[in-house]
Amino acid sequence: MTTSIGKSLNSILRDEREYPVTNIFNSIAHRFGEIFRKRYAEVDNLKTTFIPIAEMILRENITEDDKLYVNNINGSTYEFTMLGYGRSTKFNLSRCSCSSKKYNLVKLSCAHAMTALHLKHGDECGTSIYNYSSQIYSKESYLLAYLEPICAEPLESEWSVAREYLEM
Repeated sequence: MTTSIGKSLNSILRDEREYPVTNIFNSIAHRFGEIFRKRYAEVDNLKTTFIPIAEMILRENITEDDKLYVNNINGSTYEFTMLGYGRSTKFNLSRCSCSSKKYNLVKLSCAHAMTALHLKHGDECGTSIYNYSSQIYSKESYLLAYLEPICAEPLESEWSVAREYLEM
């Protein structure tokens, strides 16, 4: 196993190196098609709202939520200050923004968002976690991304090539 995408692809296509370029593209499309079909089937059978990695991150953030001290700014139900891990962080539910920038980058409810949601909604904050996370992590969005098959290169006989290139 390698962390380099180039090395991974190279090891997959070791046997195809001697083929013409079009066959290599067809082989790549075929292999990725297999991976996409497998992932589609795996995610389609899940009973979760979000894809597995997003659900895992949310569970970790819920666990971190217990380690933060919360202060409600100005008595507002949307602005909160959290203390923990040696620094102060502000989270605004109405703007969906966090001063730690973690939430702003990945758009998944961070520990600060979880703490604010827990304070605002109490024990019934479970479904609101998904409302404060980007829907790009939803199972439906993921399935739409893998719905279309990858089209391989057509046969050389089906190519449309400008006459000037044929005469070269």
